[in-house]
Amino acid sequence: MKKGELTPGAARILEVASELFYERGIHAVGVDTIAAESGVTKRTLYNRFGSKDGLLMAYLETRDRHWRGLIADRLDELTDPVERVLAPFDVLPRWLPASNRGCSFINAFAELPDADHPGRELVTGEKKWLLALFRDLLAEAGVAGAETRAVQLLALHEGAIVGHTMAEEPTAVSSARVAALTLLRC
Repeated sequence: MKKGELTPGAARILEVASELFYERGIHAVGVDTIAAESGVTKRTLYNRFGSKDGLLMAYLETRDRHWRGLIADRLDELTDPVERVLAPFDVLPRWLPASNRGCSFINAFAELPDADHPGRELVTGEKKWLLALFRDLLAEAGVAGAETRAVQLLALHEGAIVGHTMAEEPTAVSSARVAALTLLRC
């Protein structure tokens, strides 16, 4: 469900739930809290999203769509094949100021231990998508060993997020980008 397709009430519920899930954690936030802070009844919440899991999926899908959109926009700006490989690093400075608790997908993965939970598939799918994107961009750039280097770039990228948010290291993203560029040139 795209945000533009939501009623104003449903959009407000999703906005509030997104903030609460990210800031407090999925399991720490109940539908009573989401409904109260959204200014709607639980019945409205259930009518719009079906369940807390339905709302969780909408939250994760919205984050995923936004993240992929930022990368796609950056890729559209670039023509140099090597610079295109670095696009996911380039968008991190725009993404991270609103992400003070790290990666919402990694956070959700930690809270969804059941491999059959639909949210689990979505969060693992996001990381697999990023890995495949690195692999495809490396191949387009003619970089040898695209499979191995894609894994290395994913590790650098995710490490940059952790370094920025958890270690509060302001140079984590720029340092990871420099390391990625060095890796591409070897």
